[in-house]
Amino acid sequence: MIYQIIAVMVSYLIGAIPFGFLIGKAHGIDIRKVGSCNIGATNVTRTVGAIAGKCCFALDFFKGFSPTLAVTLLFPGEPHAAIFAGAAAIAGHMFPVYLKFKGGKGVSTAAGVALALAPIPLVVALAVWVIVFFAGRYVSLASIVAAATLMFFAPLCRLTGWGSDNARSWWTIGFFVIISLLAIIRHKANIVRLCNGTENRFERKRAQGEATK
Repeated sequence: MIYQIIAVMVSYLIGAIPFGFLIGKAHGIDIRKVGSCNIGATNVTRTVGAIAGKCCFALDFFKGFSPTLAVTLLFPGEPHAAIFAGAAAIAGHMFPVYLKFKGGKGVSTAAGVALALAPIPLVVALAVWVIVFFAGRYVSLASIVAAATLMFFAPLCRLTGWGSDNARSWWTIGFFVIISLLAIIRHKANIVRLCNGTENRFERKRAQGEATK
């Protein structure tokens, strides 16, 4: 038990690394004060550039995937251990101790956790995200629909016998439902803007000066 507690604490500290903030600082920008003021990959892309945004997404994704996979391997047959580690990584991104507990929405990090736990539901959710995004160019709407897809598709792994023992575990299914609902709730302001027709479509900023206006 003590080792699992340590694993959860380490997972939180890894998840709390604010890569978006650090990338912004490397470009002379406080990402918390420009664009949507979010430290996630979307705002980094808009305010710093496409390459920086992709790096931010990959790093945020990996900080959810790596601790979850490591705990899965360290504690085989104990899906709750991997889930607690993944939850800690997501909590770290959303409430990072390094930034006074003011972080991002956790979508990229949650996707990394989901890949480590159950790849099939994640692949389906990512496919839905791509379709919805390119149909309307709304990152928020794509993320909301993908989260809902993950929540409803995850139980199919248990019903059909797809995937690993972790993927079919009720622990994993319950976890996916919780993180999906949490992701949707974290987008409540976006939902209001979508309903009002005031949500901004995704457009890359071509120049730093334009991004900081």
